[in-house]
Amino acid sequence: MQYQSRDQIPERYRWDLSSMCKDDKDFERQLEGAKAFPAKLAAYRGRVSASAEDLLAYLRLVDESSVTLDRLGNYADRQADVDTRVAKYQVYSDQVMGLEVETEEACSWFSAELLGMADEKLAAFFAEEPGLEHYRRAVERELRMRPHRLSAPEEAILARTGDSAAQPERVFSQLNNADLTFTDATDAQGKKHPVTHGSFINLERSHDRVLRKSAFDSVYASYGAHRNTCAGLLAAQVKQLKFFADSRHYKDALEYRLDANEVPTSVYDNLVGAVNENLGALHSYASLRKSVLGVDELHFWDMYVPLVDSVDLTYTYEEAWELILKALEPLGENYLTIVREGLERRWIDVYETPGKRSGAYSSGSYGTNPVILTSFNGSLDDVFTLAHEMGHSVHTYLSCHAQSPTYSDYPIFVAEVASTLNEALLSHYLLEHTADPAAHAYVLNNFVESFRATLYRQCMFAEFERNVNEMNADGRGVTADALCKRWGELNAQYFGDAVVVDDGICLEWARIPHFYYGYYVYQYATSYAAAIAISNRILTEGAPAVEEYLGCLKGGSSKPPIELLRDAGVDMATPKPVEDALAYFSRLIDRLRDEL
Repeated sequence: MQYQSRDQIPERYRWDLSSMCKDDKDFERQLEGAKAFPAKLAAYRGRVSASAEDLLAYLRLVDESSVTLDRLGNYADRQADVDTRVAKYQVYSDQVMGLEVETEEACSWFSAELLGMADEKLAAFFAEEPGLEHYRRAVERELRMRPHRLSAPEEAILARTGDSAAQPERVFSQLNNADLTFTDATDAQGKKHPVTHGSFINLERSHDRVLRKSAFDSVYASYGAHRNTCAGLLAAQVKQLKFFADSRHYKDALEYRLDANEVPTSVYDNLVGAVNENLGALHSYASLRKSVLGVDELHFWDMYVPLVDSVDLTYTYEEAWELILKALEPLGENYLTIVREGLERRWIDVYETPGKRSGAYSSGSYGTNPVILTSFNGSLDDVFTLAHEMGHSVHTYLSCHAQSPTYSDYPIFVAEVASTLNEALLSHYLLEHTADPAAHAYVLNNFVESFRATLYRQCMFAEFERNVNEMNADGRGVTADALCKRWGELNAQYFGDAVVVDDGICLEWARIPHFYYGYYVYQYATSYAAAIAISNRILTEGAPAVEEYLGCLKGGSSKPPIELLRDAGVDMATPKPVEDALAYFSRLIDRLRDEL
């Protein structure tokens, strides 16, 4: 559904941000009060190592400041995202970012002071002040970073770089969401179709091949016109990662980013290695797609169209949620109650409008309702997106209700399990309850596509991201030509000889916002493998597996992510979950071939 302004959208389809701030005046009032945090925190310098009472008071103040700034940042960013053209909320976001940097700088001395304490003295503090026990894991996490912490003045310098380090992602977002436009696509009958970030994939799913190619050419012509700008922004992103990795004495940017989440780099290596050893199934799927579509050449504008052309599954927003709630029943009534609360309390911003940020996400902070941004068009993909993002939101809800602010945030490594598990359950439900053979083959094809798009594709993204960081580390130029060349090589490697690697697809890297999140994308792939394993446990074992899984979601950051997932029955420290998922994908391909 297309709306030209938010005023046209009924209130029930627009998210409610009042749990963050009642309105802009409330935001400005709270922001003014939050400006006192840097001075208050800095006043504890020299005191936390002298007094157990002051150490506890400081840690509690850090929690308070984090909750407040997270809430304010969430409000500003969410308001900015519904219309990226509105300067007011960009200013709000900048103001919060500036205060966050100032607050971080005001705390920059803490690590050095804590690490300078003798172990015996710190142990005595814990014995003297019982309230400190709550912070034991937080303190131990700080102590494990001892080899990577700098002196207080050096930490202050690094803290002051926070705002500038965030600029590559923020500038890319402005370019991608506010400035880039696409020419209309033309179908086989000469009819024009608007191309937007929200409509692109739906156009690529059309059975009209002329329309698919036209939309593809439209999108990549726009990115091609900005290829050098996009390359410059990505180069700036990897340079700032290298700066922080070098400054903190890490081997490379990969180790730097994964260590922050307590994930060993072997997990990354296991993923890429396992996928590269099992590319045959993806090559087989590409060949099957070429055969079923009956094309002389399979291009990347042919990769999203369903292989069953007699089925057109579309849903209203209400129908989508009716389906999702049925699919999530194996997770139990407590889980479903939270989902219904989200629908009733308007957690979701549903429809696309001009200037609205592209894509979909869930965001939340302690003490507020989690919220979801999406651009619902009624496709089956859109239904899966809602299920995916609600998985994140329920995770946030459970973690924030089970944990204190200290441990309510959760590692990304676990976060994507919560979302992709919902997708897996939705796929299982559809396959079990779709009687029509053509529709069943359509759903099976969609499940296969989710594997391709999440496990294989995100692993390819991860491999590319590591390559780009290596280009920069080795002194090779991170140029548009180099990026296009490597992207083309990876597409040829992953998809095999059945697919033509066009010049347009070689620009695809330029439209991926996740490359600005710093080694984020690999977690989609690892989480998909974990989600497949856990969802199968839930469907076969029932309540005990559900209880263990929800316990994982409630864990927040109270344990390392590898341990949290072990509690849910999957060990991501080994390649086995990825290998098992890839073997499952191969069986799905065989099943799909039989049904087509």
